[in-house]
Amino acid sequence: MIKEAIKEAETIEEAKALALAELGVNEDKAQFEVLVQPEKKKFGLFGGSLAKVRVFYEETPTDIAKAYLADVLTKLGVTNVVIEATETEDGAEFDVNGDDIGFIIGHRGETLDALQYLTGLVVNHIHEEYFRVIINIGNYREKREKTLEVLGRKLAFRACKTGEKVSLEPMNPYERRIIHSALQSDSAVSTHSEGEEPHRKVVITLNREFASELPRRNNYRRRNSNYSRDRKRPYQEKKD
Repeated sequence: MIKEAIKEAETIEEAKALALAELGVNEDKAQFEVLVQPEKKKFGLFGGSLAKVRVFYEETPTDIAKAYLADVLTKLGVTNVVIEATETEDGAEFDVNGDDIGFIIGHRGETLDALQYLTGLVVNHIHEEYFRVIINIGNYREKREKTLEVLGRKLAFRACKTGEKVSLEPMNPYERRIIHSALQSDSAVSTHSEGEEPHRKVVITLNREFASELPRRNNYRRRNSNYSRDRKRPYQEKKD
């Protein structure tokens, strides 16, 4: 998407500066086209013309997302924030840092997820190819990811112990992917998603070959547990 501004001034440099200010971009990011060369008036009275310059640049999906995000934060009353964009293979990640911005995360990241969803919606409405947007505030995503990985492994252990499927709470697609990825290398269990958005959730099930061994393992544990208790009895003191 091309954005441009056309400005007139006494000199070419002044016209360029006015156009850059309107677009809000740095000079090294834009291209320039001189439409009219400035001319001085003859004898200081007749003719003459101002410099007319066209400044333009191609606005990338990252630019669109960052501008929209900054606008929303401003309307929420958030000031003095720094938004750093890092482009990825299929989109961009935006790290937002500033004071007193924790409220943007919301309960279990619900507000942050909503902001991320809206930003992605705006970008993909303009951009032809799918552009994935991830917004992070104060390393919240990393902390949440570790929490979900631990939770996934804990519930996978429960599925292995009981042989019953275990359902997690409803999660957004991003968090469901974390659970799937955390358990994909565990050959004892498999994961899939059930339900419709926004109530779609991950379900962990014990794989069939391991499920067939479950009764034998449980019997083994019970036998060994009884054996251990029996072995301890001779050493217990008798009570009068």
